[in-house]
Amino acid sequence: MPRSRPGALRAERGTYGGRRAPAWARELPPLDRLPPAASAEAHWALTCPDAADLLILLVSYRAFLDRPGDRLRPAASECPACPGCARDDVAVVRDELADAYRALPPGARVALGRVLARLDAEFRRRTLPDPDPPAAHRTDWRGNPYAWWHRRLYEDG
Repeated sequence: MPRSRPGALRAERGTYGGRRAPAWARELPPLDRLPPAASAEAHWALTCPDAADLLILLVSYRAFLDRPGDRLRPAASECPACPGCARDDVAVVRDELADAYRALPPGARVALGRVLARLDAEFRRRTLPDPDPPAAHRTDWRGNPYAWWHRRLYEDG
């Protein structure tokens, strides 16, 4: 059986071995508050529509945290089956940000991790933990526990 070249394996996995993003990716507008190099890596790794989606997710997460008042309470989506309406719930937005984080190459992942750490600290500070979350916010359909951002006090709870 022929052996694959290391570069082909890295390209298949999405790790770029420390190479810089191509020129077209460096010319695109930066994503939210990511440094230019990390933004170019994100554009390169995610392709343009997915990178724009990452920007929309960051903007909606910030919009939730920019609401006035000391304490925030997330609201559950009225139509969680609809992909657009599901993003009305900030926990779903944070889930999608976590998925995008895992899909990025190492350099962009570190930069996005810094941004998310600051936003998550603000989210934890301004929301209250739910001591007894409803069953829908405890585990997913496979029985895996949801992340901490699902176990916050919701408006209707």
